Amino acid sequence: MQDATALAAAIAGGRTTAVAAMQAAIGAARALDRFGALARLAPDQGLADAAAADAAPASLRGPFHGVPFLMKDLGSSARGLAPGAGSPALRKALSDPATDSDLAARFRAGGLVPFGLTTVPEFGLALTAEPPGALPARNPWDDTLSPGGSSGGAAAAVAAGIVAIAHATDAAGSIRVPAACTGLVGLKPSRGAVPGGPDFGNHLMGLASELVLARSVRDVATAFDLATGRIAGPCAEPAPRDLPARPRIALAIPARCDAPRARAAEAAADALARTGCTVDTIPAYDAIGLEAHRLCRIVLTASLAEWLDALAIPLSSVTPLSAAVAREGRAMPATALFAASRALARLSARAARLFDCHDALLSPVLSGPPPRIGHFGAADDDPAARFAAMEALAPNAALANAAGLPALALPFGLHDGLPLGIALLGPPGADRALLALARRIEAAAPPLAFPFPLAGLP
Repeated sequence: MQDATALAAAIAGGRTTAVAAMQAAIGAARALDRFGALARLAPDQGLADAAAADAAPASLRGPFHGVPFLMKDLGSSARGLAPGAGSPALRKALSDPATDSDLAARFRAGGLVPFGLTTVPEFGLALTAEPPGALPARNPWDDTLSPGGSSGGAAAAVAAGIVAIAHATDAAGSIRVPAACTGLVGLKPSRGAVPGGPDFGNHLMGLASELVLARSVRDVATAFDLATGRIAGPCAEPAPRDLPARPRIALAIPARCDAPRARAAEAAADALARTGCTVDTIPAYDAIGLEAHRLCRIVLTASLAEWLDALAIPLSSVTPLSAAVAREGRAMPATALFAASRALARLSARAARLFDCHDALLSPVLSGPPPRIGHFGAADDDPAARFAAMEALAPNAALANAAGLPALALPFGLHDGLPLGIALLGPPGADRALLALARRIEAAAPPLAFPFPLAGLP
């Protein structure tokens, strides 16, 4: 398998080195720059850290030792790589940190070697990745299409083989949508499972979670172990939820999902049934999904207004859409935000009841094929239209964020030469249970041959 685990094994076995792997990744980043995967490349830092990795004793080598890695340009930061959130104005206002965030430190302790930042839409306000004044991230399966967003650059980098694994964040589907667009695996962890500070501080009132995009379930499982302290230090994650001997799966397909994506979810459900799961078909949870989307919009809007004000970034220096969202946030009374926080708590309790009779919910990630480049117009200045378009592309994706649930996306087949993505949703703490179910699906899924090999893998 062409994944980070395989590359780490090649380094550990002496078939290549961390420096050679880094040189290959940097070369691929430059050769494949047409995909717009990287917002920033730090080759000297990457090569120096790779050389240090090659010199490290065996006792300090983690499961991904020497594997090149990219941080996202939004979220937790790594040493020397300040995320600019796709905003030239924000990038000018920040300096590179001298130390890693908690999450980046855990990734680095596991052996990953950061050497750049991946492309995001400005402030994460799209499910594509087309920042102002820069190349848009393009889908390696079809470069007229987007790899999704906001972790679109990360998805493009992994699908194009620049790296095997990349940092990603998810506040309203931003790990799962890119995974579905590009045939990758991505887990949005349970609320509180992964550290979000100290610099980032998860300022989205619990909506945001961080982890990775990768080519295999085993890579995501290892990254989750790293992030939650199973490998590199303690973290107070939610109480784990195990699978029963005969897991109960609910198949829920929104009516607004097209036939190819519905069939992929049905095929994945059949695959789980063949492994001993009980599968029921239930109505899509659209009402609670739309309520979650409404609440996420309130929090994201207030957050952007506060963020720009805290850094004294004028609205004239951001895109019309970001400025309009910030104005909406500034006009929001504190009582409205407080009411949203209460509604989020109530929605979380309602969401938990979805699992009274089932261990996991299975559904498509997207309503249709990956969006075309420009689907979310750069000149838009209508926040309501932008958020509605995001929900239409990824029905009910915000529920996992609003309710703090783990949600995992992975591929199941192709249609018209493009990957089809399905999602598993579970109760808080069911992250590893979802990964176990995903392994069953991955084993039964049609083979997926990425359009580009993994750089540096012998």
